[in-house]
Amino acid sequence: MLPVVAIVGRPNVGKSTLFNRIVGERKSITDDQPGITRDRIYAQSSWLNKKFTVIDTGGIEINDAPFLTEIKAQAEIAITEADVIIFAVDGKSGLVPSDRDVMEILYQSNKPIIIAVNKVDTQKYADSIYDFYELGATKIMNISSIHGIGIGDLLDEVISHFPEKTSDDYDEDTIKISIIGRPNVGKSSLTNTLLGYERVIVSEIEGTTTDSVDTPFTIDNEKYVVIDTAGMKKRGKIYENVDKYANLRAMQAIDRSDICLMMLDATTGIVATDKNIAGYAIENKKALIIVVNKWDAIEKTDKTMNEWEDKIRDEFRFLSYIPIVFLSAKTKSRIHTLFPLLKTCYENYSRRVSTSLLNEVISEAMMVTPPKEHNHMRLKVYYSTQVKAKCPTFVLFVNDTNALHFSYQRFLENRLRENFELFGTPISIILRNRE
Repeated sequence: MLPVVAIVGRPNVGKSTLFNRIVGERKSITDDQPGITRDRIYAQSSWLNKKFTVIDTGGIEINDAPFLTEIKAQAEIAITEADVIIFAVDGKSGLVPSDRDVMEILYQSNKPIIIAVNKVDTQKYADSIYDFYELGATKIMNISSIHGIGIGDLLDEVISHFPEKTSDDYDEDTIKISIIGRPNVGKSSLTNTLLGYERVIVSEIEGTTTDSVDTPFTIDNEKYVVIDTAGMKKRGKIYENVDKYANLRAMQAIDRSDICLMMLDATTGIVATDKNIAGYAIENKKALIIVVNKWDAIEKTDKTMNEWEDKIRDEFRFLSYIPIVFLSAKTKSRIHTLFPLLKTCYENYSRRVSTSLLNEVISEAMMVTPPKEHNHMRLKVYYSTQVKAKCPTFVLFVNDTNALHFSYQRFLENRLRENFELFGTPISIILRNRE
């Protein structure tokens, strides 16, 4: 599981700007109005080859304020989950009573606390750092999130407090599965069906499972670990503390898995949240199987399955390579169709391709369908090699990385899938200039 870094503090001190600076993109809303960040935002980042999860929280205030209850709850959950806490304060405003109130909450966590004195972009405000020493944090540093000043030193300090890396203690050939999806689609029921006994609670009430549960099992001499997760909700729909907690745990479960079983509910159809959840699994380079559950609960004709598959392919156009299975976790109907797909997807997810064969396939693809000119250049690939499995990752040494159009990259990905049986798994193509 990746280390977790929480950015906390009162409103309008620049937490979201700091978050965006650390993760390298604008994933969090930034606004001068206090309290604009109302739900936690999660993202992965890395520093000096150490990956971690970053949480951006709403500001903590003790007095009445808009969204106070929700914001305080978010921050408290982030504090509970975090390995390291960045306490953002405003160097231009100096130490204010609210900062002391926030620190009182943070002390209860017994976690490393680094005070980031933000908005220090000139020497005029540099001495304000001394005001904050009375808070007694682990470390106090001047930064400017907008200009990137001091961010490297801050991250050096952050990663120095990460816990020692621990493994899941599973054998290398153990297939780790996370069961994901929005609430009440049958994730716990599928877990119980896979295991053959009541390992986790099954309930019709949304939100029964609030944590991730690992359970190893073996079928036909194949070792598996199934991770049952709480249902993931769209961020704008997260209101209760338990939902926020469950969302982070579900994301961490995805990060730890090899294959994600993305569950859809046949009785309710496809909703936007389903696409968001599937997208997170693909962004994190996980193999994926779409499981249409509650297949027993709908009226069917001999065309229903084909109609559903067409609908899924249309709604999830970015997942044309993902297998689809239809089953009922409750009645165990068609459950036998899932395990062959699990095994195939894992084999493809772990696949390694010989360098000579890879170069042959790339060369032939470019000869049959040459790339068009892009950015006033035409792509040339001099050499290709696979650098990683889980997911298969290929490096192409080219004349110029700017010469590849995204549509031609998709074409090359499709040729690799066709030739190397990469059905069910994402693949990654990395371009490097030859020199």
